[in-house]
Amino acid sequence: MVGADVDPVKVDKLAAGVPPVVEPGLDEVLAAARPRLRTTECVEDAVESSEVTFITVPTPSETDGRFSLRYVLDACRRVGGGLTGSGYHLVVVTSTVMPGATGGPILRTLVEASRRRCGEEFGLCYSPEFVALGTVIRDFLSPDFVLIGESDHRAGDLLEQIYRGVCKNNPPVARMNFVNAELAKLAVNTFVTSKISFANLLARVCERLTGADTDVVTSALALDSRIGSRYLSGRISYGGPCFPRDNRALAALAASVGVPADLPQATDRFNRWQLQWLADMVVALAQPGAAVGVLGLSYKPGSDVIEESPGIWLAAELVNRGRQVLVYDPVAATSARTALPPAVRVAFSARACVAESDVVVLATPWSEFSLIPPEAWSRNSPPRLVVDCWRRVPEIASLPGVHYVPVGHTLPEGRSQEVPAIS
Repeated sequence: MVGADVDPVKVDKLAAGVPPVVEPGLDEVLAAARPRLRTTECVEDAVESSEVTFITVPTPSETDGRFSLRYVLDACRRVGGGLTGSGYHLVVVTSTVMPGATGGPILRTLVEASRRRCGEEFGLCYSPEFVALGTVIRDFLSPDFVLIGESDHRAGDLLEQIYRGVCKNNPPVARMNFVNAELAKLAVNTFVTSKISFANLLARVCERLTGADTDVVTSALALDSRIGSRYLSGRISYGGPCFPRDNRALAALAASVGVPADLPQATDRFNRWQLQWLADMVVALAQPGAAVGVLGLSYKPGSDVIEESPGIWLAAELVNRGRQVLVYDPVAATSARTALPPAVRVAFSARACVAESDVVVLATPWSEFSLIPPEAWSRNSPPRLVVDCWRRVPEIASLPGVHYVPVGHTLPEGRSQEVPAIS
């Protein structure tokens, strides 16, 4: 097994068995694989030394929402340059791309760089992963399903055989042509973002109805087999490197072929509006001059990724509104420093963040925050306001000196009913 990357730091770390990214369980996986893993900065060498190559490079979003192929095509030129042997070689693209990319510029680049025939001398598959940061290993080994877009049956058979030998749960395998697989990837994530946003819509409605509880409402919906419980929690905006951009990419695709993109566009607008709503709620509930602590800067637990993180956005927005802001995250504080305004202070612990804050917003549901002792939340006067965006610490609601506000439940009296328009 050969791992190749143009970044020498990542190559050196992998060679030493050190995870180059934050991901639970990755150190154990690397330790187990180290006797069989070789690393190199030379992609051509990695291809020449193997029979199957997986391309897993970034595809950053363009200004119109579509995905750039610049890194994928550069990788394809290098991979094509390594296809020098006489045996059959399978190339698998796992990076998310726009429909038409795999059978178009990706295939052309591989053919031009290798001067070999696809379907005869090499095979090509598009097989994006449906994994979430923080649970990547579990999601990869036990996926809901495996998606394969194939150039020919031989390529698809070989890739399916690989997955069958790796996956622990014998998942269903969906095999199809390139364009259907490319569209399916975007469709899955866009459907999920729509479901998340629908649950969040219910949460915002519940906050304005006396006695309403979004958990009760969504638990009833989840009993319907057409709906199910996953992603139906009703919290705050989704973020991260996949959901927001895949949703926008499908909207861009629909618009480019003359189909109204209202559904994904509305989902994106509502998701962004909720960030504004959260900042408005904190400002409306907090006393003037109150110091606000934000617990959680990564977009989800188990990761240090801050891309489109609600916690990052909220901290920056509150500073822009003249508030004192203190933040804490177990792993993302360092990476977040460059994304935060200079006025934001970083606490050395979750307990310190709470202690120095008049208002605390639990923005990311790290398990560490549930372990903060009760006495750390409570204080004599005035009560500490706690906005729990994930309803992870409901036990503190009965503590003296705590004003607990779980989002998705009826909000306290006195909260301004003025909300920003969605635009």
